[in-house]
Amino acid sequence: MSRTTTEFAEPASEATLDAVADRMRERNFEVVIVGTAAEARAAVLARLPEGAEVHSGKSKTVEDIGLFNELMESDRYDFVRKRTLKMDRKTQGREIAKLGATPEYMLGSVQAVTEAGQMVVASASGSQIGPYASGAQTLILVVGSQKIVPDLDTAIRRISEHVQPYEDARLREQMGIGTKLTRILILERDFNPGRTTVILVREPVGF
Repeated sequence: MSRTTTEFAEPASEATLDAVADRMRERNFEVVIVGTAAEARAAVLARLPEGAEVHSGKSKTVEDIGLFNELMESDRYDFVRKRTLKMDRKTQGREIAKLGATPEYMLGSVQAVTEAGQMVVASASGSQIGPYASGAQTLILVVGSQKIVPDLDTAIRRISEHVQPYEDARLREQMGIGTKLTRILILERDFNPGRTTVILVREPVGF
């Protein structure tokens, strides 16, 4: 099925959203459907115990729903990024990497979800791949319904034709350097239920 970049940004229908949620549950992913970014933020915070060690990838979705700022400004959680921002990357790089690799809670998003319920993650540095796959004790993902695609082939195309050009342009504008697609992870299913919770958002969030 061919899709334009405009179609890659359109929210899924309610019927599609419900069907995908059911298929994801069959794959041992816990799924909650919410309507808005604000509801998504509240759903994540409701699942974070006070004092929990929390890490987040550099996710536009996490930023857009206000979750990143909430964690940076709150003293309720042990937010890994607040710690690592105070550390010296030259002398403490190994310690920084270890802190990000095995957090108690990992927050983030994915770049595509297939109608069969698989999730596809793209990365340049690969830093979030490890905790997504196995390093984090608990994984919570916030995913806008516009990221639902028919199959894995379309998921890869969404990444290469829609996400990658946007990320490259965004980073060049913000930091003066582009990005590269170097890692792709497919979350096929969880071995056991309970590790991964997916907050599916009806309105488009992230990119």
